Amino acid sequence: MYKTIIFDLDGTLLNTSLDIHRVLNDTLAHFSLPQISLEKTLEYVGNGAKLLVQRAIPQSATVNFEEIYGYYAAHFAACDNSLTSLYEGEEEVLFNLKKAGVKLALVTNKPQNATEGVYNKHLKKFGFDFVAGNTQEYPLKPDPTLALFAAKITGANAEECLFVGDGETDVQTAINAKMDGLSVLWGYRTKAQLKAAGAKNFVESYSELEKFVLLER
Repeated sequence: MYKTIIFDLDGTLLNTSLDIHRVLNDTLAHFSLPQISLEKTLEYVGNGAKLLVQRAIPQSATVNFEEIYGYYAAHFAACDNSLTSLYEGEEEVLFNLKKAGVKLALVTNKPQNATEGVYNKHLKKFGFDFVAGNTQEYPLKPDPTLALFAAKITGANAEECLFVGDGETDVQTAINAKMDGLSVLWGYRTKAQLKAAGAKNFVESYSELEKFVLLER
């Protein structure tokens, strides 16, 4: 059984896609830029908010990027997260893991203020032992710094941790941190994309995740 589970946020713990898409398109509309589809939005997530906004702006557009990003960041931090939801079976499993003595950590590239907002609304009841977004103090995933810090805070070494995520960045973070990785298939990437990034372990539901975590090794 793993001592600490380190989760990604978007597409792993929470389906935040509709709120991200809403705020991103509101931002693009404010600056008279073309809207993008939900599919494109999901294609662009995973490497932090700045890259998300940058990818959404047409390369031909003559704009002040920092102004656009500032607008997005402010509105995303103020988002009410009303379109965000947990995944099927997740609530029971997270409570079960806590009861089993497993430490829960959250490491995301989402800005810290937005991370705290959505955590407080949807995840606080589970009592995560470590929650960290992008404060600009530490490098973003796939750099392993925050994952290793989460391990230290929760009293585990890398070999006792499992890094769980839905994206290529999460696969690479686990590899860089020398932790076991687990890729979930209910998020924003396909199995083929995750395999190409080096993923070896996959689950299709939270019940499968629970079994994987609690398996004696």
